[in-house]
Amino acid sequence: MSSDLSKLGYEEFLGVLKERIRNAQVRAALAVNRELILLYWQIGQEILQRQRHQGWGAKVINRLATDLRQAFPDIKGFSVRNLLYMRALAEAYPDEQIVQQPVALIPWGHNIRILDAVKTPEERMWYIQQTIQFGWSRNILIHQIDSQLYRRQGSAITNFSRVLPDPQSELAQQVIKNPYSFDFLSLGKEALERELETTLIQHIREFLLELGVGFSFVGSQYPLVVDGREYRIDLLFYHFRLHCFVVIDLKVVEFEPEFSGKMNFYVSAVDDLLRGEDDKPTIGIILCRTKSKTVAGVCPVRRSQADRYLYVSHGYSSA
Repeated sequence: MSSDLSKLGYEEFLGVLKERIRNAQVRAALAVNRELILLYWQIGQEILQRQRHQGWGAKVINRLATDLRQAFPDIKGFSVRNLLYMRALAEAYPDEQIVQQPVALIPWGHNIRILDAVKTPEERMWYIQQTIQFGWSRNILIHQIDSQLYRRQGSAITNFSRVLPDPQSELAQQVIKNPYSFDFLSLGKEALERELETTLIQHIREFLLELGVGFSFVGSQYPLVVDGREYRIDLLFYHFRLHCFVVIDLKVVEFEPEFSGKMNFYVSAVDDLLRGEDDKPTIGIILCRTKSKTVAGVCPVRRSQADRYLYVSHGYSSA
């Protein structure tokens, strides 16, 4: 019987059914979440309207919470705190179309965190869209807000527009942050570069989270042989959205001009030895300590058109 099923492609058939069931479960969960968020927004709108036009005071929230919980004892979500968030949701997003797309596409807990921590409409919408695009959990969302990702993303001064072809230059600019926040490190001011590298590797999950979506770790102290001599790159990554290798050079001192020459050499070597036919030009990032322990300055590129690296000085936290 089992051999007959194998001939008929049973395993493939089962795999297709499993995938279809999982997709249906996801769609059902999204539909339930969407209806819940819309209900909460409608309740918040009603509260807002009656408080504004009929003079109802803040005590109506307490009464509503009591009455709704009595009417629906099996349904959670009608606490005073949650009703206040419903009101805040309606106040933050007065347009129902915005609530339907994209606010209702993320969980209620995510919306609460954004309402609590983010104050401008543009920034709120950015975090909502990033959550949808990359599937952030609530903890990751909180981390990204706390680290001010919105303000850091894409703000580094680079030479990408001059030396990288479109659309890679624009996408690469969006990927780079200013500054990077390595507050998961615990290094003193006298730490050596190898100690910094080792600590980053030990915290590779947090490091990749800070670098952002698309980075895949290739190796540390990655060997390259040029003219019979071996050289080693501190950290080598591949970026699947940019379709290119990314070289990271670590420094525990402030930026020095000679760092740029070394990076040029690494980028050229990776292009010559590792870059495939379908890969885009390699990008380099120089991470340096500055006078501030957690914030670094960014310097513009002032070199030849042949240079393709990102000439940037970034800081890292070493509490």
